[in-house]
Amino acid sequence: MTAFDEVLDVVPGDRAVAVRNVPGTLHVFATHFPRFPVLPGVLILDDIVRAARLAAPRLPRGSRWVLAEARRVRYRHFAEPGDRLEISVKVTEATESSVTFKAAVGVGGRDITTIRQLRLEKGEVTA
Repeated sequence: MTAFDEVLDVVPGDRAVAVRNVPGTLHVFATHFPRFPVLPGVLILDDIVRAARLAAPRLPRGSRWVLAEARRVRYRHFAEPGDRLEISVKVTEATESSVTFKAAVGVGGRDITTIRQLRLEKGEVTA
Protein backbone atom coordinates (compact mmCIF):
# COMPACT_ATOMS: atom_id res chain seq x y z
CA MET A 1 0.00 0.00 0.00
CA THR A 2 1.84 3.04 -1.24
CA ALA A 3 -0.62 5.61 -2.56
CA PHE A 4 -4.18 6.75 -2.05
CA ASP A 5 -6.83 5.73 -4.53
CA GLU A 6 -8.30 9.21 -4.43
CA VAL A 7 -7.54 12.56 -2.76
CA LEU A 8 -10.81 14.37 -2.12
CA ASP A 9 -9.63 17.56 -0.43
CA VAL A 10 -6.32 19.21 0.48
CA VAL A 11 -5.83 22.58 2.12
CA PRO A 12 -2.16 22.83 3.15
CA GLY A 13 -1.89 24.01 6.73
CA ASP A 14 -5.51 23.07 7.48
CA ARG A 15 -6.93 19.69 6.36
CA ALA A 16 -6.87 16.75 3.97
CA VAL A 17 -9.27 13.96 3.02
CA ALA A 18 -8.17 10.90 1.06
CA VAL A 19 -9.61 7.51 0.14
CA ARG A 20 -8.01 4.07 0.23
CA ASN A 21 -9.79 1.02 -1.16
CA VAL A 22 -8.84 -2.20 0.61
CA PRO A 23 -8.47 -4.95 -2.02
CA GLY A 24 -8.86 -8.57 -0.97
CA THR A 25 -5.67 -9.38 -2.87
CA LEU A 26 -3.29 -7.79 -0.34
CA HIS A 27 -0.65 -10.30 0.73
CA VAL A 28 -1.05 -9.27 4.38
CA PHE A 29 -4.45 -11.00 4.50
CA ALA A 30 -2.81 -14.42 4.13
CA THR A 31 -1.41 -14.09 7.66
CA HIS A 32 -3.57 -11.37 9.25
CA PHE A 33 -5.79 -13.44 9.66
CA PRO A 34 -6.51 -16.23 7.15
CA ARG A 35 -10.05 -17.02 8.37
CA PHE A 36 -10.92 -13.45 9.36
CA PRO A 37 -8.84 -11.06 7.20
CA VAL A 38 -8.48 -7.56 8.67
CA LEU A 39 -6.20 -4.70 7.71
CA PRO A 40 -3.47 -4.27 10.36
CA GLY A 41 -3.81 -1.11 12.42
CA VAL A 42 -0.24 -0.07 11.61
CA LEU A 43 -1.20 0.20 7.91
CA ILE A 44 -4.16 2.39 8.84
CA LEU A 45 -1.82 4.56 10.94
CA ASP A 46 0.55 4.81 7.96
CA ASP A 47 -2.30 6.08 5.76
CA ILE A 48 -3.19 8.68 8.40
CA VAL A 49 0.42 9.90 8.49
CA ARG A 50 0.47 10.15 4.69
CA ALA A 51 -2.74 12.20 4.74
CA ALA A 52 -1.32 14.40 7.51
CA ARG A 53 1.72 15.14 5.32
CA LEU A 54 -0.67 16.38 2.63
CA ALA A 55 -2.37 18.71 5.12
CA ALA A 56 0.83 19.95 6.75
CA PRO A 57 2.32 23.29 5.72
CA ARG A 58 4.78 23.09 2.85
CA LEU A 59 8.45 22.62 3.76
CA PRO A 60 11.58 23.81 1.98
CA ARG A 61 13.37 21.37 -0.31
CA GLY A 62 15.42 18.82 1.64
CA SER A 63 12.98 18.62 4.56
CA ARG A 64 9.95 16.43 5.23
CA TRP A 65 7.41 15.79 7.98
CA VAL A 66 8.10 12.67 10.08
CA LEU A 67 5.93 10.99 12.69
CA ALA A 68 6.87 12.12 16.20
CA GLU A 69 3.97 10.72 18.23
CA ALA A 70 0.42 9.39 18.09
CA ARG A 71 -1.66 9.70 21.26
CA ARG A 72 -5.15 8.57 22.12
CA VAL A 73 -5.38 6.20 19.18
CA ARG A 74 -8.60 4.17 19.10
CA TYR A 75 -9.25 1.25 16.77
CA ARG A 76 -13.03 0.97 17.08
CA HIS A 77 -13.86 -1.46 14.26
CA PHE A 78 -12.06 -3.67 11.74
CA ALA A 79 -11.13 -2.70 8.19
CA GLU A 80 -11.83 -5.67 5.92
CA PRO A 81 -11.25 -6.54 2.27
CA GLY A 82 -13.60 -4.52 0.08
CA ASP A 83 -13.83 -1.57 2.49
CA ARG A 84 -13.38 1.99 1.29
CA LEU A 85 -11.44 3.92 3.94
CA GLU A 86 -11.98 7.67 4.10
CA ILE A 87 -9.02 9.24 5.90
CA SER A 88 -9.59 12.75 7.30
CA VAL A 89 -6.99 14.87 9.10
CA LYS A 90 -7.33 18.37 10.56
CA VAL A 91 -4.50 20.60 11.76
CA THR A 92 -5.03 21.65 15.38
CA GLU A 93 -1.69 23.38 15.98
CA ALA A 94 1.30 24.31 13.85
CA THR A 95 4.74 25.74 14.53
CA GLU A 96 7.77 26.07 12.31
CA SER A 97 9.09 22.67 13.44
CA SER A 98 5.97 20.60 14.22
CA VAL A 99 2.31 20.14 13.30
CA THR A 100 -0.39 18.50 15.41
CA PHE A 101 -3.54 16.92 13.96
CA LYS A 102 -6.79 15.20 14.85
CA ALA A 103 -7.64 12.31 12.53
CA ALA A 104 -10.41 9.85 11.75
CA VAL A 105 -10.79 6.94 9.38
CA GLY A 106 -14.30 6.02 8.38
CA VAL A 107 -15.97 3.19 6.48
CA GLY A 108 -19.52 3.71 5.30
CA GLY A 109 -20.01 6.75 7.53
CA ARG A 110 -18.79 4.98 10.69
CA ASP A 111 -15.44 5.87 12.32
CA ILE A 112 -13.23 2.81 12.61
CA THR A 113 -10.09 4.59 13.82
CA THR A 114 -9.62 7.91 15.60
CA ILE A 115 -6.52 9.76 16.76
CA ARG A 116 -6.92 12.71 19.09
CA GLN A 117 -3.29 13.84 18.81
CA LEU A 118 -0.93 13.05 15.94
CA ARG A 119 2.27 15.07 15.81
CA LEU A 120 4.67 15.37 12.90
CA GLU A 121 8.07 17.04 13.22
CA LYS A 122 10.29 18.58 10.60
CA GLY A 123 13.08 16.23 9.56
CA GLU A 124 15.81 16.19 6.95
CA VAL A 125 15.60 14.03 3.84
CA THR A 126 18.40 11.46 3.80
CA ALA A 127 19.69 9.89 0.62
